[in-house]
Amino acid sequence: MGAYSYKALTDEGKTVKGILEGDSERHIRTQLRAKKLKPLEVTSAGMGADASANAGEGMDISAWSRRRASKLSTRDLSLITRQLASLVKSGLPLDEALHATAKQSQKANVKRVVLQVRTKVLEGLSLAQALSDNPVAFDDMYRALVRAGEGSGFLSPVLERLADYTQTSQILQQRIKMAMIYPVVMLVVSLAVIVALMVLVVPKLVKIFEQGKRELPALTEGLIATSSFLMNYGVYLLFALIGIYFFIKHLMRDPKRLRAWHVVQLKLPVIGELVKQINSARFAATLSLLSASGVPLLQALNISGQVMTNKILQEACDTVAASVREGMSLSRAMENTNHFPPLLVQLVASGETNGTLPQQLDNASKDQERELEMMLGVAMGLLEPATIIFMGGAVCVIVLAILTPIFEMTKLS
Repeated sequence: MGAYSYKALTDEGKTVKGILEGDSERHIRTQLRAKKLKPLEVTSAGMGADASANAGEGMDISAWSRRRASKLSTRDLSLITRQLASLVKSGLPLDEALHATAKQSQKANVKRVVLQVRTKVLEGLSLAQALSDNPVAFDDMYRALVRAGEGSGFLSPVLERLADYTQTSQILQQRIKMAMIYPVVMLVVSLAVIVALMVLVVPKLVKIFEQGKRELPALTEGLIATSSFLMNYGVYLLFALIGIYFFIKHLMRDPKRLRAWHVVQLKLPVIGELVKQINSARFAATLSLLSASGVPLLQALNISGQVMTNKILQEACDTVAASVREGMSLSRAMENTNHFPPLLVQLVASGETNGTLPQQLDNASKDQERELEMMLGVAMGLLEPATIIFMGGAVCVIVLAILTPIFEMTKLS
């Protein structure tokens, strides 16, 4: 059986979409008619009209499917992993567990991805092999853990660890986003207020100064020139800033430029330490999970390096893997790179000595997350007053530029 996407009409003439399992398109149409639906379109899930057309032109369908593979959010991945772990633990066969997981999902994208995996499992592939057809939704770490779980016969505990890991990753991402919301909103509001003053208030006061026909202070002249520029070219400036953003984004596609930016990123005050803490926490948590699940250390190191977002730290992880391959201890290899926090290195050394590396890595990841929260609190604590000072300073300059010529006019009169 395979998964098929359909589009059909109800008796009221309303168009509905969904996904069903069946042996063929004809079987799906029969199921739809049994539900009193008029089928309009039925296609294999993951292959739409474009795929069929490309198939006729000789395009490799498997390559097309990989290119159009659906990405799952961290929340959706955690949820389906948790459900699958519970169902497998209860003794349900894997294909039935996948079917039940897909049936419980309310999102068409999630349902389609899970049913595609189930189709591959029914064809005789292992779960890890079935997941490899959609590397966008299931990354290397996910597939390596599933492969290790299937090989050891402990798939359910491994899936539970995966669910915990993805849930923890989601919580960490939410904390970072929530910490950024308030200062970003404050900064946007501050800029909006300043622009409103320059565009709406300053031009009306300029007319008063023009009537006096007196020489204005340099600060006032600068304010008037800025106001005039924003009124005449503000829209062009906005488009220019958007264009610069996308241009920089395009430049960052070059690996050399991206690496150079990541070097600068690590040297920035506060931001550099935040980047190190975020990446170190991800590295420790991933390596802990992989080691505890029986994945070989070198493979675990290669996968753990991929979860890092900074190229310099990724290269440091590659260096660590190369050193470990040559026989050096993990803690010494990490210490030699000078890119990993001392606490993480110490806990790794303790784990290697006591034979409790996965547990110590787990402790290290939790310590890194706690330190990250503290650093985020400090960073946001500094950013908030900085935003207020910026807002107050800008408003103060505007007020001084307006009041200075008024005071001079009052003295002369």
